[in-house]
Amino acid sequence: MDTEEKIRQIEKTIEKVRPYIQSEGGDVRFEKLEDDIVYVSVHGACVGCMALDFTLKEGVEALILDEVEGIKEVRLAN
Repeated sequence: MDTEEKIRQIEKTIEKVRPYIQSEGGDVRFEKLEDDIVYVSVHGACVGCMALDFTLKEGVEALILDEVEGIKEVRLAN
């Protein structure tokens, strides 16, 4: 799978989880893919939220790792 296809799949996968995050007043957006690591940004209520690590790892990352071949990890973009 080429990089462009991975990015399309990542974006499609993030769209599946966004409604749940948005329902709590937050948001998550894909920023970039580098060395099979996905970088996302968070917005709204996610900024400073104590549950952010859990949401990122157990929600966003778990779903992406399950649905997009070759991805190693999801991290917050700087």
